[in-house]
Amino acid sequence: MKVFVATDMEGVSGISTFAQCGRDPDLYQKEGRPLLMADLHALVEGLLEGGATDIVISDGHASGCNFIPQLMHPGARYFTGTERPRPAGGLDRTFDAAVLLGYHAMNGTETGMMHHTQSSMAETKYWYGGIESGEIVQSALVIGHFDVPIVMLTGDVACCEEAHHFLGDDIVTVAVKEGWSRQCGVLIAPEKAHEMIREGAIECLQRTDACTPFKMDFPLEAKMVIQNPEYAEKRGEHLGKRINDNTWVATFDSPLDIYGF
Repeated sequence: MKVFVATDMEGVSGISTFAQCGRDPDLYQKEGRPLLMADLHALVEGLLEGGATDIVISDGHASGCNFIPQLMHPGARYFTGTERPRPAGGLDRTFDAAVLLGYHAMNGTETGMMHHTQSSMAETKYWYGGIESGEIVQSALVIGHFDVPIVMLTGDVACCEEAHHFLGDDIVTVAVKEGWSRQCGVLIAPEKAHEMIREGAIECLQRTDACTPFKMDFPLEAKMVIQNPEYAEKRGEHLGKRINDNTWVATFDSPLDIYGF
């Protein structure tokens, strides 16, 4: 059983602010990175107990290098670095299942802790085939391109609800916190969250046949809105066609092209 793990940081247990995710270098080093590694350790323990024989974990937050080498679980391999080729990130068709760890809800989700889609500074929003989507869908499209089913996700309550909306009821979701606003919510203690993640990881590998790879019809029409005028002004014409001050559209022939937009 070969498992691919895509990671982000905002949905990790114990994290409640963007400062912990990199905006404050001190908090990022002292809290953000260690908390991410602790969630990953619990996930790997559960996946191994659930039957995984090869686990590859992809570093997906910001510009990379979020993993702490001395805290890496020896039962997994880690795809990381500052020049990561996107969008596959170590993924191919040999994997049997995928997990999204530490994810967050799409931009504008009222109770989504640290909700955003790609850039919280630019306040970007995306639509694919006329359907507003966040980073869960973006990751799912790329993973689905390789015919790999997503069987588990961790994040806050809003993120888990979004995952079930797009990926179905059969995936395992582990809600490690509940958002009350963008940077405030009720957190489960990491020690307890790790128990939940481990248990979810054991269970999810029993659902590989029930979960199906996420697909959309291609060519795919996409739209991006940059709500922050400062960032919209800097965007210019890049891949997509600009149709007004803050909106761009594009057509993609493959899921592997969407991160260029």
